[in-house]
Amino acid sequence: MHINKLLNKNRPSFSFEFFPPKTDAGFEKLYSTIKDLTPLNPTFVSITYGAGGSTRQKTHDLVMKLHKETELTVIPHLTCIGSTMNEIDEIVSDYHDNGISNILALRGDPPKDTENFVKTKDGFEHAADLVSFIKKNYPNMGIGVAGFPEGHPLTPNRLLEMDYLKQKVDAGADYICTQLFFHNDDLYDFIERCELSGIDIPVLAGIMPITTISGMKRMAELSAGSRFPAKLLKQIYASSSDNEIKQIGINWATNQVKDLVKNDIPGVHFYTLNNSEATLLIYRGLSSD
Repeated sequence: MHINKLLNKNRPSFSFEFFPPKTDAGFEKLYSTIKDLTPLNPTFVSITYGAGGSTRQKTHDLVMKLHKETELTVIPHLTCIGSTMNEIDEIVSDYHDNGISNILALRGDPPKDTENFVKTKDGFEHAADLVSFIKKNYPNMGIGVAGFPEGHPLTPNRLLEMDYLKQKVDAGADYICTQLFFHNDDLYDFIERCELSGIDIPVLAGIMPITTISGMKRMAELSAGSRFPAKLLKQIYASSSDNEIKQIGINWATNQVKDLVKNDIPGVHFYTLNNSEATLLIYRGLSSD
């Protein structure tokens, strides 16, 4: 089903992101997580695409397995990096022919040993180019793009950032899925700037709770999603155990989602890291009111 119909049918929508594991044990854990979360009836689940296209085949195989063996609506990520135009066309064509109706189109991260983005020969340089290609050749395919409530890490000029986002929307994007954030005002400001830029497609809020100090430090090293409110940090630094930190992070994320729903956000996208516990606890907190 096209993403526009899914989002119109489910308000607010709730969706989950998974990634292709590297090991058989990782896949067993992922399948267990999916089994745990499926009863929550997500609007869709998305499958990531490794830096530089490093998990291209694993992403494809996982997408097709879930599409054929479950009732889940699966949205694969697809990036410009690591693939030529012909290779991308083959990927999208295969998805289209097998009944995959939506794609999340991204520029993508360069491989870990590469600092800067390098355009693949005969490939696409910008996400807007990828969106335009998909829309032109597969007009019935739903297309999502990324948004950055805290600002795009490579575009400190926030006026220019919105120009680039508008280019992706004008190229045919149907919805925006944001990077994680911890202060809802950042999202609300982002949505207002979208409106000022003439962007009127749904914005789905990306949520990932802090569950460990090490996890928080990894978030801080990411290119986006590292502005931790002082109020949250104060609680975490005052905690006395790992379990307490996990509960603080889950409570914070739960209150974020409650506020987002109260303010009629079209949808919430949970970055699960292939674990079910935090998402299940957030859902439990939402239903306790």
